[in-house]
Amino acid sequence: MTTKTAERRPARATAAHPRPAPPPAGTVRRRRLAEQARAYAFLLGGLVCFALFSWYPAIRAVVIAFQKYTPGNPPEWVGTANFTRVLHDPEFGAAWRNTLTFTVLALLIGFAVPFLLALVLNELRHAKAFFRVVVYLPVMIPPVVSALLWKWFYDPGAGLANEALRAVHLPTSQWTNGADTALVSLVLVATWANMGGTVLIYLAALQSIPGELYEAAELDGANLLQRVRHVTVPQTRFVILMLMLLQIIATMQVFTEPFVITGGGPENATVTVLYLIYKYAFLYNDFGGACALSVMLLVLLGLFSALYLRLTRSGSTEEYA
Repeated sequence: MTTKTAERRPARATAAHPRPAPPPAGTVRRRRLAEQARAYAFLLGGLVCFALFSWYPAIRAVVIAFQKYTPGNPPEWVGTANFTRVLHDPEFGAAWRNTLTFTVLALLIGFAVPFLLALVLNELRHAKAFFRVVVYLPVMIPPVVSALLWKWFYDPGAGLANEALRAVHLPTSQWTNGADTALVSLVLVATWANMGGTVLIYLAALQSIPGELYEAAELDGANLLQRVRHVTVPQTRFVILMLMLLQIIATMQVFTEPFVITGGGPENATVTVLYLIYKYAFLYNDFGGACALSVMLLVLLGLFSALYLRLTRSGSTEEYA
């Protein structure tokens, strides 16, 4: 009797809690289609924003580069006349020379400093969060406000920079008022204002390096510089190469600092390509020339990026082959 009762119990339990039947195939299909529709709806929103605010203006600028365009008047096709006029502009050569010089100086100063700061922050044992906030703080300041602060800082008369030099009995400088020092002064401004994000990216890359590699290097007798050269740099090589490309593209489009601090002066020493585009469009009312110069910059940066990615990719392939 006990055996029969025990044999019946699984049957009653199964009857009391039956397994749920699988949903019909049509319901599963509709559910998947609804999920895919939501995903494509979010993707479509991003594509529409890019199309309206990025792709359409870029395509429109290419078209206007071959037109005589004045707001309120019908455009007139002029072929390559805008490019010819821009190439013969006396400021054209100065703008490209200043832009390339600014890019080189920014790489020499603004590319090494964030990496060194990331190395220092990575080695800290106390107050890590505080120093990270201090390094990232300039990024949170609006660019125009930051430029105005540095404009006051560089004032040759009562500016804080010259006051600090006088306090230690050093000769003062004209800073942004001198043709020889203006561009370097703007590089310092751009480096201070933009290095916070780069430092955090480097710091994240450094913290992803396995500690065993440093321990092995120390056991082999490697000093600090040797560990940085043979462990840190190879392990962060991809991040370094990508950030270098992004920095070159960004510095070739420098505009805020020359516009707010120097106005392109003195003696056109800080006129950049983007500042010259601004002058064509909003001072000369020559949108065709502005777009022609924009197309030149676009083509140059596109060719450089393609060549840079090809060379770095081939180098990576040979290294890991």
